[in-house]
Amino acid sequence: MKLSELAVGASAVVREFPKSGAAFLRLREMGLVAGTRVTLIRTAPLGDPLEIKLRGYHLTLRKTEAAEIIVEPAA
Repeated sequence: MKLSELAVGASAVVREFPKSGAAFLRLREMGLVAGTRVTLIRTAPLGDPLEIKLRGYHLTLRKTEAAEIIVEPAA
């Protein structure tokens, strides 16, 4: 499933991540890599951007960026 499809309050583990693009390089530098557990905190009123929590901090992503990140629901 895509990170952009995750329900508010749900947690997931990142499985696949784009290997190119300046935005994705920056996200990897901030700790969003395969194996990272993320929780969708909230979405903006119109659905963009998304706020996620990972590694103890909150991060906002554009919905188009989140749609390229593949996650697996956490157990």
